[in-house]
Amino acid sequence: MSNSKLQITNWKSGYTLIEILVALTVLGLLFGFGFVSFRDFSRRQALQGAVQSVQGDLRLAQGDALSGEKPSACSADLNGYSFQVVSASEYKLLANCGVSPILVKDVVLPSGIIISTPTVNPIMFKTLGQGTNIPASNVPASTTITLTQQNTTNSATVTVTIGGQIQ
Repeated sequence: MSNSKLQITNWKSGYTLIEILVALTVLGLLFGFGFVSFRDFSRRQALQGAVQSVQGDLRLAQGDALSGEKPSACSADLNGYSFQVVSASEYKLLANCGVSPILVKDVVLPSGIIISTPTVNPIMFKTLGQGTNIPASNVPASTTITLTQQNTTNSATVTVTIGGQIQ
C-alpha cells in the first residue's frame, strides 16, 4: 500500500503541458510588451540626446562669441560664431573671421534623426553680446530648429531668440 501511495505522489508532483504552455505564453507577452516599451524609450532618449547636443553646441557658439575668443587660424577680426545646418543630418559651428569662415566643429547626427533648416541659416551669434543675425521682422523674433525621429511621431524643437536666448 505504501508503495502505490508513493507512485501516485510522484506522478502528481509534475506540471501539465497546459500549465507550461500558459506560463510560456504569459512570459512571451510580458517580453513582447517590455521590448516595445524599451524600444520607444530608447528612441526618445536618442532624440533627447540629439536635442541636448544641438543646444550645447549653440551655447558653445554663443559663449565663444560673447568672450570674443578667436580660433588660432583666425587672422582677421572676429565677427561672431555661426551655427549652420548643412543637411538633414549634419550641422557645423563656424568662426566668422573676415571673408572665409573657419570650421570649429562638424557634427553628424545619429542615424534616424533629422534636423530641419531654420528660417535663418546660419544663425550667427555676434561678438561681445551684440545679439544674433535674426531679423527683428521675424514674428516672433526667433528662429526654430526642429529635430525629428524617422518613422515615428517624436520631434523636439530648439528656439533661438533675437537676443540669443536658447530654449
